[in-house]
Amino acid sequence: MSHADVQQASDRLLAELERAIVGKRSVLELMVTAMLADGHILLEDVPGVAKTAIARALAEAAGLHFSRIQFTPDLIPADITGATVLAGSNGEVEFRPGPVFANLVLGDEINRAPPKTQSALLEAMEERQVTADATTRRLPRPFLVIGTQNPIEQEGTYPLPEAQLDRFLIRTGVGYPGRNNEVEMIMRRAARGGDRVTLNPVMGRDDIAGLQRRVEEVHISRPVAQYVVDLVDATRANSRTEAGASPRGSLALLKAGRARAAIRGRSYVDPDDIKAVAGPCLAHRLLLQPDQWVRGVRSDQVVAEVVAQVPAPKAIEPSDDPEFARGAWNPPGAPSGYTPAPGGPPGYHPQAMPPQSMPPPSMSPRR
Repeated sequence: MSHADVQQASDRLLAELERAIVGKRSVLELMVTAMLADGHILLEDVPGVAKTAIARALAEAAGLHFSRIQFTPDLIPADITGATVLAGSNGEVEFRPGPVFANLVLGDEINRAPPKTQSALLEAMEERQVTADATTRRLPRPFLVIGTQNPIEQEGTYPLPEAQLDRFLIRTGVGYPGRNNEVEMIMRRAARGGDRVTLNPVMGRDDIAGLQRRVEEVHISRPVAQYVVDLVDATRANSRTEAGASPRGSLALLKAGRARAAIRGRSYVDPDDIKAVAGPCLAHRLLLQPDQWVRGVRSDQVVAEVVAQVPAPKAIEPSDDPEFARGAWNPPGAPSGYTPAPGGPPGYHPQAMPPQSMPPPSMSPRR
């Protein structure tokens, strides 16, 4: 599979998604980016803008087993992971998997469940496994969690734990459609004669696994890797933040930047790829100073400010990268004979991020 094949497969998937979702190409691209990067998505927006419909459409068009979990205050962890139950009159027991055992899991209104229940997803999101009744069980692959939450209705909700927020590769909104797009949506609904749009699967689970492997082969040069670290470090040094993005944020930029490059048919990460995913990948990882939150400053504004201030390098293709040419790193699928250089692959800098003391715990609002 070539990088052109990745682009063609992504275009087919996006075209099928746009049969159901009108005028939201950029949001759909972020969804496909996260899926190819093997990451999770948090959709945060007002009710009625098609958050659930987008998740369902992605599952249908990608040929994935879909499961929806409606988060409520009385939901318990076993309702997500499953439980061991009596199977019959002879006293035998069996494990009945919960809805988390699917390829695409929609956690609808994820902030309506208490922290103990929310944490049931942590192991699944990070390790792709669940532990129930002292037994660990692997989840099917690919595995993607799409969480939704309503930012304007806070009564009866529980803020997501910081650890769980950090597990989402991307956070984004959907937004209201433009006037012409909303008219088109109405006309399509009138002609369809029903609410449901049935999509055709344009790929399957094995295809997605192949695309994900190809994304892992996308080249990132040392200057672009340094640019990633500079952006993340700038969020830590920004006067508006109490705590910046963690190293997981750097890895999120790598993964999403690679996936975006692959979707565009390129074999290397361009700084523009990093810029495009910086907001969705970093904004939810920032802890703003209390006074900034009171003033109405948003974390995505801080990320945009950082992106505007940090100088971007020139992209380097694999054929022009001296480190790649001499075998300084060993990406999957590289020709035999490549050996990793001491210190790790491009982007690994033992001296780039000196140890920093963590900020003291704070009860200030995160966003």
